[in-house]
Amino acid sequence: MSEKSKKPDQVVYNEDSEKYDAGLLPYATNSGAPKITATDLTGWKNANVSKVNHQIETEFEALKSKYEELMLQYEYNHLIYSAEFSFEPIVGKIYHLYEKSSGAIFLSIISPNECNFDFKGSFKLNEDKMWIRIDN
Repeated sequence: MSEKSKKPDQVVYNEDSEKYDAGLLPYATNSGAPKITATDLTGWKNANVSKVNHQIETEFEALKSKYEELMLQYEYNHLIYSAEFSFEPIVGKIYHLYEKSSGAIFLSIISPNECNFDFKGSFKLNEDKMWIRIDN
């Protein structure tokens, strides 16, 4: 660099583009420029992490509850479909599940107050052929 083209330190000159480009730089170029400080995001992060964790935990609990409901529904349906019965159940009708003294499970139209078998529950067959417990 020749003495003629040497610029003072406070002048920002880009020799590649041969332009003064101090206004285009992403950082301060002179001592009178405002101080650049990084924003402290710790409080923002902590507050939002707490909110997000709460939301995820709430959704997880809802899914867990739904899963437990489905598993109970599965167990009821498995129990009834593996039970003994000698009739074709009608959609919308209420049936009662009993256990014989031998341990066999059977489905009946007889209500619990009309017999003395070990009562397991009352169920209704819906249009999807799924058994819904109605005596909870």
